[in-house]
Amino acid sequence: MKNKQNNRSVRPMACALISLSSSTLSQAVYAQADHPVLPEVNVVAQNDVNLQGKRTVVTTDSTGLPAAVSVVTAEELGTINIGRDISNMFRRVPGVVANNIDQGDTGNGFRMRGFATQGTHGADTAVYVDGVPQNMPSSQAGAGHGPAFLEWLTPDMIGQIDVIKGPVSALYGDQNRAGAVPISTQAGEVPSSIGIALDRYEGKRASLVLSGSYAFRPESPPIQSLFVSDIYRTHSYRYDGSTDRDNVFWKLSTRIGDGVYSLRLNHYRSESTAAGYLLLSDLQSGKVDPRSTQYGLPGFGSGKRSMFALNRAPANGQDGWYATLYGETFERERGIATSSVQHTVGSDDRNIFGGRLANNFTFGDRAALMVGAEVRRDRGDAQRQVWVRGVPTANYINAQRLDLLTYGLFVQGQFKPVDTVKLTGGLRRDWFDYDIVNRKLPAASTDYYAGVTTPKIGAVWSVLPRLDLFANVAQGFRSPAAEQISSSGPVGPLGAPGGTIYDVSPSKVKSYDVGFTATPATDLTLTAAAYYTLNQDEIVAQPDGSYKSVGDTTRKGYEMEARWRPLRAVALYASYGHIIQAEANSPLPNTGARLSVPRHQVKLGAEYRQRLQGAQLTVNADAYLTSGIPYYMGTPQTQLRFMPAYTRFDLRAVLDWKQYQLSLFAVLQPHRFSTEAAYGSSAGLLVSPQPKWQFGMAARYFF
Repeated sequence: MKNKQNNRSVRPMACALISLSSSTLSQAVYAQADHPVLPEVNVVAQNDVNLQGKRTVVTTDSTGLPAAVSVVTAEELGTINIGRDISNMFRRVPGVVANNIDQGDTGNGFRMRGFATQGTHGADTAVYVDGVPQNMPSSQAGAGHGPAFLEWLTPDMIGQIDVIKGPVSALYGDQNRAGAVPISTQAGEVPSSIGIALDRYEGKRASLVLSGSYAFRPESPPIQSLFVSDIYRTHSYRYDGSTDRDNVFWKLSTRIGDGVYSLRLNHYRSESTAAGYLLLSDLQSGKVDPRSTQYGLPGFGSGKRSMFALNRAPANGQDGWYATLYGETFERERGIATSSVQHTVGSDDRNIFGGRLANNFTFGDRAALMVGAEVRRDRGDAQRQVWVRGVPTANYINAQRLDLLTYGLFVQGQFKPVDTVKLTGGLRRDWFDYDIVNRKLPAASTDYYAGVTTPKIGAVWSVLPRLDLFANVAQGFRSPAAEQISSSGPVGPLGAPGGTIYDVSPSKVKSYDVGFTATPATDLTLTAAAYYTLNQDEIVAQPDGSYKSVGDTTRKGYEMEARWRPLRAVALYASYGHIIQAEANSPLPNTGARLSVPRHQVKLGAEYRQRLQGAQLTVNADAYLTSGIPYYMGTPQTQLRFMPAYTRFDLRAVLDWKQYQLSLFAVLQPHRFSTEAAYGSSAGLLVSPQPKWQFGMAARYFF
């Protein structure tokens, strides 16, 4: 069955308006091979988003749209309590809730601008690492369609993270509805080191960083090498939670002719057990031990990933060709307990290959244009099977063999009619060419072909020397999941009769943004952005198990941030995010309209830096508050409730002396039974209890 569906020099400002990088989709000044800095034909401001007083200069690239962007540098990552969960790298980003659900390596929750409710694990945000998309389509071992699995990353590997609010760039494709997160890895220009870390609940980490530059002949360009190895073992606050994780990373970079090339190789392996969720009312009444296991039956999981990524960028200037080529084998399994004897076990076994080619043209200091194409092929099996007493049964929830081909064309450019105004625009056209073999319901096997077009347009105006305004209108999209196209039916064996093919279209959003960035004083920056997003043709599950493209959902809100350095040794930041509306415009019968996203989010922080007789002391304190998250309970689930407010306080002290570094950290979560990982059920709110205190230490030797 076929379905055809069709310059002025810029000024440094915190959390300013920047655009997207070219070829590898990241903006870093660390490795030119992956992160070109395009000509300064821009009006938009640069960024200072860390607390160290060091400006992180990221010039606006000559192809991107203006947007509210937060940048996290490698230096800032060293001041954040990452610990067992790489999602903590987003802790200071305004308006973002990011966390692992503490059920093993099961993906990284990422919620922004009213998208990605609890459990979607980063879907609706396009995540890239060195130009390689990380969202997994039609995942059965994660949580739904498009989760991002970032556990293979460690802080030592990361050079820079950009969090781009809104679907404002044509450089990003599938899942770019709430925005995009391009992550760039480090090059070889970092010191070699060896480190160990210990934290509460038997957390143990050992890491090795080897960096160097090598030349085969004196006249030949050197090869930069960076090797990172990380071993992590930990138990959970819960009795039956544990994670064993190994990561290996190697990146080589060099110049060949008129290009700079990098090759990255990775391997990741993980084994975990999970204690599941507990009912909040049972915890509050003392009926259950908060460290106990759901149904008394631990969940389990495992994962393996082997990857390569080859990148190319011009060696001189920004005009020329950019390219990315990648491939990986992806294996992941997750067993979720559904009773005292039964698990639902989801598994993905995929081979993924893809690439991207783009050419950047600049026209003096007034205009620039990038034209490119990309393709990704995802082949393998995705299934969920019922296990009883640890043994697989013949019953499946779904079982599909997938051959998913996506490809697209994009163009994006900018034009400066006058020095104080920049106009930007972009256009994407993406196609989905799927071959779905339904092993459970063979009659629902199908081919699927669809396309989607997403335009973008925006402008930025430097109204005053210390004030920039921006506005844009953009569309983003999310592809349909395989099980939204080919029905799964009731639980049963492979080869069962029946099955339905659903006529669904890719889900699109239209987003409107306005905002400003200002520097009223030399050491004070203020930024704010308001947004309105209409999600068109939302794909929704019907009571009969079918999927249809139905009504719209609406999201409205705003975010504000201030950063101030009152003294040379002290830096402060504060941000507030408020979601005014996030709801289905026409909810299904017997369901609630409001989406499970936080209404209020506050983030505060301070940093103190001081030289102490040859040593450097850095102390960071951060506070987070999230409240107003709705959920529904009852049968039908129409009883509106709100999750308990969640607060968290982080402390971190780092002492650098000669070649040694000592770190101490502590995390306080004072609200008992209040967690970031929770979801509503017919019986009430299910939560993953966390300890009141978490603490640890680390030591590192540089050589």
